[in-house]
Amino acid sequence: MKVLYIITGLPTGGAEMMLYKLLSKINQKKFEPSVISLMDRGTLGDRIEALGIPVHTIGMNRGIPLPVHIWRLVHLVSQLKPDIMQGWMYHGNLAAQFASFLKGNKIPVFWSIHYSIDSLKSDKKMTVAIIKFGAYISHIPKQILFVSQNSKLQHEALGYSSKNSCIIPNGFDTLLFSPSLTDRSDVRSELSLPQESLLIGLICRYHPMKDHANFIQAAALLLKEYPNTNFLMIGQGVDQYNSTLSQQIKELRIGNRISLLGERKDIPHLIASLDIFTSASAYGEAFPLVVGEAMSCGIPCVVTDVGDSGWIVGNTGRIVPPRNPQMLADAWKELIALGEEGRETLGKAARKRIVEDFYLDSIVFKYESLYENMMIK
Repeated sequence: MKVLYIITGLPTGGAEMMLYKLLSKINQKKFEPSVISLMDRGTLGDRIEALGIPVHTIGMNRGIPLPVHIWRLVHLVSQLKPDIMQGWMYHGNLAAQFASFLKGNKIPVFWSIHYSIDSLKSDKKMTVAIIKFGAYISHIPKQILFVSQNSKLQHEALGYSSKNSCIIPNGFDTLLFSPSLTDRSDVRSELSLPQESLLIGLICRYHPMKDHANFIQAAALLLKEYPNTNFLMIGQGVDQYNSTLSQQIKELRIGNRISLLGERKDIPHLIASLDIFTSASAYGEAFPLVVGEAMSCGIPCVVTDVGDSGWIVGNTGRIVPPRNPQMLADAWKELIALGEEGRETLGKAARKRIVEDFYLDSIVFKYESLYENMMIK
């Protein structure tokens, strides 16, 4: 069965990484996957092709596609002759639906939505227009897959069809993301930190929705009471060349306690080194992949209550309101007060939850079953 995935782009983001994880586990004896990136190959294109899966691009820039991009898309779909097209994120969903329309609606289309909507006011005008147009035509795809319960409810409130939707959450490779005392020691050595130092981490690309300022302000508050705590910030655009971040850290005088590592490929190694993981996002999260990865590593999490973050963590960590540095710092204090043994107990419970409910192989099987059932119908 030929399955064509159409995605906006292939940078190292949560939704993009979930597509890579799905492709890394899909049964290639039953399925013949291929990928079209509407933009470029990004950082994941080569990694996907290393799985034996072809990656095509149509070279779009941000904004409205030009006729040449539409021609390239339709030409590729004609060449690849997919049995099913799976859109991935809003632009990919619409592109897949449009290509199917131009092919006489003969190719079943699935949408995949990885975004939560607390308020459309936070989004760009073009994104809002795409979301609203998606609602208008949401009865057309064979199935809309949401990764988040909250996201499904939020989209349905905006007019998305509930008759053809379901939830398939993100899944996690619990062998790749696992507890490691060696990683804990090695990362502290790399950062020239004492082995006993407490390390709190944030891993995400630089974007307003991720609210790095919330994390930095909370760090400054915590350091007043726990001055020896250290913080790790990782992700695309999260480095010393980010003048906004650097200025915020400088103004709070906490530069000696925060390490900005930028984009890294050894995320399992870095996550396993932490004492506490944090998601400080203000909006937009649906089912943040990195939270589940931290839990799989046995790291207790403090997350803002955005999308399904709170539901994922449950009673294995702490949930705080977004845009509230004081409450974020207070939640860190609670986990610090538990001591190493208390945090280890929470971490074991967190890993158990991921293993039992979000094991990657079982999530991939849900996608495979959905595709097979569609072809039977």
